[in-house]
Amino acid sequence: MKQITVTTPLLPSLEKLTPYLEDIWQRKWLTNNGYYHQLLEKELCDYLGVKHISLFSNGTLALVAAMQVLELKGEVITTPYSFVATSHSLMLNNLTPVFVDVEPETFNLDPTNIVDAITDKTCAILPVHVYGNPCDHQAIQTIADKYDLKVIYDAAHAFGVKKDDCSVLNWGDLSILSFHATKAYSTIEGGAIICHTPEMKQKLDKLKNFGFDSETELSLLGSNSKMNEIQAAFGLASLGLIDDAIKKRQQVAKKYREALADVSGIRFLNDLDGVSP
Repeated sequence: MKQITVTTPLLPSLEKLTPYLEDIWQRKWLTNNGYYHQLLEKELCDYLGVKHISLFSNGTLALVAAMQVLELKGEVITTPYSFVATSHSLMLNNLTPVFVDVEPETFNLDPTNIVDAITDKTCAILPVHVYGNPCDHQAIQTIADKYDLKVIYDAAHAFGVKKDDCSVLNWGDLSILSFHATKAYSTIEGGAIICHTPEMKQKLDKLKNFGFDSETELSLLGSNSKMNEIQAAFGLASLGLIDDAIKKRQQVAKKYREALADVSGIRFLNDLDGVSP
């Protein structure tokens, strides 16, 4: 019996990937901010329209690092409608997730519920762009500014998503991407943090490499969550395929909407105004 999967990973051809691997074998540099790691960061900044990006070995560790780099303590308002990594990342940092309800139209965190959940222990808001539909950033940021809260977006589903021709990854203090094999764009495993300043990127780069300033000096308590060269090469080989892959997904979505339009009890998440999904 033929297996029908929910989705299949985006795979570059072996012919396209092999030259990268041959060059890695020639360089004998497999990890620790190698050539392809640096190149992928640059290419992703250009493609996504962001200033600074720090690659991680997976999206969960990127989320964990985002909490650490902002030195959060106390409670974080977030959504119950997400993969477990969103709340796990908080609890791994000894932060308390405070769940508020979601909008029935988008499944995103409902800003109208945030204020009632704020206490003197609240330090941040962690919304999720569910299925790539952007959150109501303006409303969330207005609340964050009023109560002096940090905003970290879990943008695991929002690779390449734009609102009014601007990347949603530029919202908030930090945005986190997942490059897991199930995502539209992947590095097999992988993730990234998008930030706004070179100083923050430098901190994140230290944090994912044990906090090293040099071979003999440490300035941060860090972990080992670096992306390796094989993952980076896979990501570079896949980057040229992503636009076509997204178009194909849009065609599939259109077919589902057409075929199921008259089925009682089924409704669809519609594309939001001004959004390039």
